[in-house]
Amino acid sequence: MSMFKAMDVSATGLTAQRQRLDVIAENLANVSTTRTPQGGPYQRKSVIIGARPAEDFASLLGSPEKVEVLQVVRNPEGLRPEYDPGHPDADDKGMVLYPNVNPVSEMVHLLLASRAFEANVAVLRTGKSMAQKALDIGR
Repeated sequence: MSMFKAMDVSATGLTAQRQRLDVIAENLANVSTTRTPQGGPYQRKSVIIGARPAEDFASLLGSPEKVEVLQVVRNPEGLRPEYDPGHPDADDKGMVLYPNVNPVSEMVHLLLASRAFEANVAVLRTGKSMAQKALDIGR
């Protein structure tokens, strides 16, 4: 794999991790949202990241060409019912459905995504440094 191809893969990884960070921030911002435009409480979202498959046989033997967000999925399971009869979204029994977002779990995912982002930045910096050293040698 060439140095520039490695930098390209790392750059697409940065984009994917940024989108993952955006989704985690959205989950944390909606931890108490009981009513959405679609109806019902907010449902936690997850990002599925994968490698784009190679297009020719020669690249099948190497590494992936690109990292991308394959899908952003909603998880409707695990909504938390709580008794709050004074809440405007309470049903006739006084129960309110709250989102299935666990702030502690989201913070762990946030740390993992930020570490992956930092790793991709380190790859880009290393590639840039290697390219600069190669230019210095050629002088």
